[in-house]
Amino acid sequence: MTEPTEPLDHVARIQAEWRRERPDLDVSPQGVIGRLHRVGVLLSDQLDAVYQRFGLSEGEFDVLAALRRAGDPFERAPGELAAFTMVTTGAMTKRLDRLEAAGLVTRRPSAVDGRGRVVALTPAGRALIDEAFAAHMRNERRMLADLSADEAAKLEELLTTWLARLEPPR
Repeated sequence: MTEPTEPLDHVARIQAEWRRERPDLDVSPQGVIGRLHRVGVLLSDQLDAVYQRFGLSEGEFDVLAALRRAGDPFERAPGELAAFTMVTTGAMTKRLDRLEAAGLVTRRPSAVDGRGRVVALTPAGRALIDEAFAAHMRNERRMLADLSADEAAKLEELLTTWLARLEPPR
């Protein structure tokens, strides 16, 4: 009598199909990459739900968070924001247009460089990002709740090591 096996997850089913169709290839990397990708998609959906509760996209949340992390007076140059949020300056301009129209940021000429601009949080923007970030942290804590503290620490250590090899720290 065989013992019941656990149902295969999405990635394991794909791997089994590839093993059947291409037994000449080692599909074991899919076990890590496929699951990491799947986890990323599922986490993104849950993160986006919180941003949307505050009327923000992920990108807009990132901009407000980058400004808030700058400390008083909560401002940065648009190029800095683009670098911090890993988008093009064109994409940043669109985000800033939406945030400015919503009254969450202002743009003004730089006092240091007459050609440059400075983006700053408005009081409404600061209040919104403070509330949204607190909700974001509660959400992230909830998403990690199925892992023990030890498991979460080990996972963070592995991901930190791997990320440093893929994207060396500056």
